Amino acid sequence: MIRFGSLRLQVIHTPGHTPGGVSLIADGSVFVGDTLSRVRWGARTSGRDFDTLKSSIQKKLFALGDEVRVFTGHGPETTIGEEKRHNPFVGLGAR
Repeated sequence: MIRFGSLRLQVIHTPGHTPGGVSLIADGSVFVGDTLSRVRWGARTSGRDFDTLKSSIQKKLFALGDEVRVFTGHGPETTIGEEKRHNPFVGLGAR
């Protein structure tokens, strides 16, 4: 947990883009950096570990709930539910 005054950010390890990648959760939102982008994979992986990246997204990020807003490192925001339904790389149809 990271605290800034009254703001609290929960840190979860989401490797794949980089081995030490993390995502930050606060108030119904998650900040994922380059782990996930709207309706596509996250940005290129530094270690080319696509299986780990997909696992981080499906097992950790998708567990947060469909309504959670996702702020990516590039491009527009999305939601967990939107990615589950429409992301051809890591959505529910990609399991």
